[in-house]
Amino acid sequence: MIKASLRIETENPSSLIGTLCPEAGRDVPRGGVEVYREGDDVIVRIEADDLPSLRAALNSYLRWITINEDVIALVGEV
Repeated sequence: MIKASLRIETENPSSLIGTLCPEAGRDVPRGGVEVYREGDDVIVRIEADDLPSLRAALNSYLRWITINEDVIALVGEV
């Protein structure tokens, strides 16, 4: 099992948790994801059976994080 952890420092951790948690609840092919909050940081832990699966999951979560931050920059915290 290959693992990766992301620590995201954000001014809007509640919004990011709200964005990522529904996705973390879904089955990830050949792996699993855990999302939780530590203070003002959001932690995303990804486990995968192989490197391509880990990369795919990382790309998806990084894209959702970017979208969340872009929406907040445009309209404010939702």
